[in-house]
Amino acid sequence: MPLPTPFHTRTAPLCSSWEWRDWSGYLAPSLYEPVSHEREYFAIRNSAGLIDISPLFKYEVIGQDAEQAVDRIMTRDISRCAVGQVLYSPWCDDDGKVIDDGTIARLAPEHFRITAAQPNLRWFQDLGSELDVQIKDVSNDWAALALQGPKSRAILKELFPDAGLDTLSYFHLTHTTFANTSLTITRTGYTGDLGYELWLRPSYAEQLWDHLMAVGARYNILPVGLVALDIVRIEAGFMLIEVDYIPARQALIPAQKSSPYELGLGWTVNLKGSEFIGKYALQDERVRGSKWSFVGLEIDWFELERLYNAVGLRPHVAGMRASRLSAPIYVDGRQVGQATSHVFSPLLKKYIALATIEKPYARAGTPVYMEMTVEFRREKANATVVKRPFFNPPRKVK
Repeated sequence: MPLPTPFHTRTAPLCSSWEWRDWSGYLAPSLYEPVSHEREYFAIRNSAGLIDISPLFKYEVIGQDAEQAVDRIMTRDISRCAVGQVLYSPWCDDDGKVIDDGTIARLAPEHFRITAAQPNLRWFQDLGSELDVQIKDVSNDWAALALQGPKSRAILKELFPDAGLDTLSYFHLTHTTFANTSLTITRTGYTGDLGYELWLRPSYAEQLWDHLMAVGARYNILPVGLVALDIVRIEAGFMLIEVDYIPARQALIPAQKSSPYELGLGWTVNLKGSEFIGKYALQDERVRGSKWSFVGLEIDWFELERLYNAVGLRPHVAGMRASRLSAPIYVDGRQVGQATSHVFSPLLKKYIALATIEKPYARAGTPVYMEMTVEFRREKANATVVKRPFFNPPRKVK
């Protein structure tokens, strides 16, 4: 049975939909209001949304060889991660296939905190077994909230005027105090918008939630569930493990695995620095080239109207939840890939998708066809390959 998070006493009374999901063994609201997720979605894009992200796995790497240990695990050059900085990185198996991805926060010269979507403790500890380092699972030691949206900074500045939020750069962190305890604020998120994530001890979780909601009420803050989060992360072009890629340890056949290059994460791979797990395989792939590319798609709206009008219906896509069902992608009648996440963007007024496509067809502007099911019939809709992200406001990094 899923467990309550440290914020459950606050999220449960607000979840009038009574719709919950199991997120890594914890109860997570799908949406708070009955029927529709749209107010939660627009809170993230127009004001501020508050998301309980405590179910993330969290690991701390501490000791004299902490940097070396993290550098051995991650594809990034960890030596370039300064204290107070946060990096995003995948990590791979020996074949250069992605196991998981997450963030690495450097809290001190010999102290890192890693977030992950899945359990990784044994893997991390095995890779650090010969080093002077402690690697611990601290998932239950930290409660976490994501405050996302254009009003998120204003809300936090009222609560923490001395935290230096006006000068806190994208993917950096700051420390402050709340109720006489330590609070870490990272300028990170999974929405592609201006946003922050807050980390503190679980015993102070309810108090933090109350303060954020009280101050945020003047900015039209809303609690946000996973349904709205799924839409904004697609708009931001962010992949989701077990949906947009299969983690290497769960793949049943080699063809199900993906490398960082195939997932559009080649920019995270540091082949010139120290050795990391999978480096030699990725060196070979860099030379020979990758088979797949991770791209965005825009589906032609007039084509959707045509397909639905043919059976006497309006397009049944606006206002819907994101689909995680794979849809084949075709060129000249041959399947060249698959869309893995697709949704109608309420803000962009477009039907968009994330897709894995054979590299020769992955150039922006390439016309393709995406399979759509219309009244139980499989049809093909015109689509175009586009660059990710679909939504990238300047406020995200300013």
